[in-house]
Amino acid sequence: MQLTAEQRAVVEHGGGHARVAAVAGSGKTTTMVARVLHLLGQGVPPSRILVLMFNRSAREDFQARLAAMAPPGQPLPDVRTFHSLGHRLTGSLTRWGVLAPRELLTADWQLERLLRQATLAALADEPEAREAALDGERLEALAHFCSLVKAEMVSPAELFARLDFGEQTDHFPAAFVHAERLLADQGLMSYADLLYRPLEVLEGDAGLSRRVQGFLDHVIIDEYQDINVAQQRLLAQLAGRDAAVMAVGDANQCIYEWRGAHPDTMLERFTATFGEARDYPLSTTFRHGHALALAANHAIAANRRRPDQLCLAAPGNPATRLAVGQGGRALLEALEAWQREGRRLDEACLMVRSWALSVPLQLALLKAGLPFRLAREDRFVFRLPLVQALAGYLMLARAPGLLQDPGHLQLLLSQPTPFVARERIQALAVRLAESQRWPERHDPLLEGLKPHQRRTLKRRWALLCELPRHSGWPPARLLEHVVESVEAEKVLKRAAARRDKGEEDVRLLDVLIEQAAELGSDTEAFVELLRRPVANRDDGVLITTVHGAKGLEWPLVLLGGTNEEDFPHYSRDNPLTPRRLEEERRLFYVAITRARERLLIVHDGGDHRPSRFIAETAWQDCQRITERLSREGEGDYPTPLPVASPELVGRYLAMLGRSLPLTAATPEPGGSAEPPPADVEFSVGRRLRHAVFGEGEIAVVEGDPDNPVIEVRFRQAGRRRLIARRAPIELLEGVQA
Repeated sequence: MQLTAEQRAVVEHGGGHARVAAVAGSGKTTTMVARVLHLLGQGVPPSRILVLMFNRSAREDFQARLAAMAPPGQPLPDVRTFHSLGHRLTGSLTRWGVLAPRELLTADWQLERLLRQATLAALADEPEAREAALDGERLEALAHFCSLVKAEMVSPAELFARLDFGEQTDHFPAAFVHAERLLADQGLMSYADLLYRPLEVLEGDAGLSRRVQGFLDHVIIDEYQDINVAQQRLLAQLAGRDAAVMAVGDANQCIYEWRGAHPDTMLERFTATFGEARDYPLSTTFRHGHALALAANHAIAANRRRPDQLCLAAPGNPATRLAVGQGGRALLEALEAWQREGRRLDEACLMVRSWALSVPLQLALLKAGLPFRLAREDRFVFRLPLVQALAGYLMLARAPGLLQDPGHLQLLLSQPTPFVARERIQALAVRLAESQRWPERHDPLLEGLKPHQRRTLKRRWALLCELPRHSGWPPARLLEHVVESVEAEKVLKRAAARRDKGEEDVRLLDVLIEQAAELGSDTEAFVELLRRPVANRDDGVLITTVHGAKGLEWPLVLLGGTNEEDFPHYSRDNPLTPRRLEEERRLFYVAITRARERLLIVHDGGDHRPSRFIAETAWQDCQRITERLSREGEGDYPTPLPVASPELVGRYLAMLGRSLPLTAATPEPGGSAEPPPADVEFSVGRRLRHAVFGEGEIAVVEGDPDNPVIEVRFRQAGRRRLIARRAPIELLEGVQA
């Protein structure tokens, strides 16, 4: 193995603990393999070495590379994931009689069934809340909550108070307690229990803790920034006072705070747990060129919780090119240019922060006839139930005969959810298709429905009967009318068990309306696009989220949906705190550092402002600096180059052993991407016709001057949303409150 000086220093580390800060693409796996082989060469028995990888695929890759590079016949150490380690430890503690034997729940349906029982027990005195609580997404959120309680090693009440799990989740702490009782009674355990149960007994019994210690001399952990509290504390139990722990990772790539990871784990928490450690940098990336390395350094510089480390491109790396474009057109032009150069589409990855942001890009690829594949097949546009329903509303406006189709009616009555059981909606759809009339008040079909459920379904039926009269409306106007009539935004937020999921569903509405507006008045073309059959193509562009792309790389990366409020993600109801902004910035850092040869950052333009992260990369500066570095005779530039951060660029050049004359660039007017203040500015009087509300407006829509009816709309995600429509005095009091 040919190692850099930094890699050799890690490999030859002497005694004691070590932290290795490895930038993206720095060859950390190669370094870790070399470290293990070095320890074996020093005479350390393989049984005294433990290597921990973050997931199964990383473990298998590491084992294969270690076996390929080790001398023939060389015994190799244990390479495990945390879960497999917990499984072995659970088995040992069970054989010792410390833990009661339990069976692992390996199927999702088994855990879902148990959580349904726990939810019903927690809501025994609140039968009206059960139906919403048993929704699939809410049960999924409860599963996440239960796992997070065990990952953070805190009480369920404390965790619930600290985090925002959205509406109708107050039963989560009680459901956790009931779930624990059910697991114990039925002799079952979840994957989270593989760490949680051993850790509880080890921390509660000093003698037992000493019994599992003393078997290791060296522990090497990959992706250390992503481990949670339980994993770190279990590691401390096994390492004891004697084993030397080497943590390898990058705090700048900590993007799983939502499941218990913290960037401080790689920083202060390591020394607080294990004691003093020797720090080693792996600063050289072998993935991309100077332009992207500089852009990544600029992108992460504003974070406070980060290592003081720059990423440096190695000689011979690809000369990565950066570009920023607007809309689907920029995406298609980049892919077409890539193909003209003889490159394949399966060498490209289209990344988004959330799946909703992939919708306009999927539609652009569909219209252009370019093949693609999705990391999750259930995220194809036409397969989403909400999208199918919205297309169905448009179809009904053009084809009134669909009112007699029970299957079509069932789809439209059930999306977005009216919080009514599927069987009841199905029976109602059959009746409406036959009679074309809403049932009488005391009809047995409506028995058992709550008043608000009856009102919701009746309003939705009225909307379906009304839609054919609006067949001449353009698709965007029809969709807006449907969205407001069914109160889709309110329903989606209420139905989502997590705030971010509700906001993603609402963003999907915006995206579809924007796409419909691009097609003008051609409703049939828009419906055809939404319902066009498409399948994953192995030869197509991969579409995935940034979280799904972690640890991977591609020659061409296209980062879509980089709009303010989308990436970083925030809203009026979910403001951007400094902590969340730093996590969003780390997510952006991970996204851009997946590219090898080219990176295109795409924002939507129009009413959407480009993300602040684009400006923070100073990508144009990075391109110009790279161009100058590529030319011979650096002394030929007597005029200083204006850059946004002369100190950062100068430090990077010094690491290269180069220098260029630099000066601080003058900031462009209005260049800040900070969101506008949400101050209310208006005056009250008979002449009032318009006022500003943050990025919204209050305006008269009807009525005489003495008794006007006004409405408030607030611009969010590029579209004005109706907040309220009512009498002025009541409205203004509400705004002030």
